[in-house]
Amino acid sequence: MRRVVSALFFSALLLIGSVSLTGCIMVPARGYPARVWVPGYWGPTHVWVGGHWHYR
Repeated sequence: MRRVVSALFFSALLLIGSVSLTGCIMVPARGYPARVWVPGYWGPTHVWVGGHWHYR
C-alpha cells in the first residue's frame, strides 16, 4: 500500500509540474531576434497544435 501511495504522489507531482510549464514562452534578454520554443496548445474546434520554434 505504501508503494502505491508513493507512486501516486510522484505521478501527481510530475503532472502538476508539466501543467505548470504549459503555455510558457521563454525569451532570453537580448536586443536581437531570438529563437523561442512555443509549446503545444488546444486550438479552435478542439484540435491539438503541436509545439514549434518561433523567431522573435
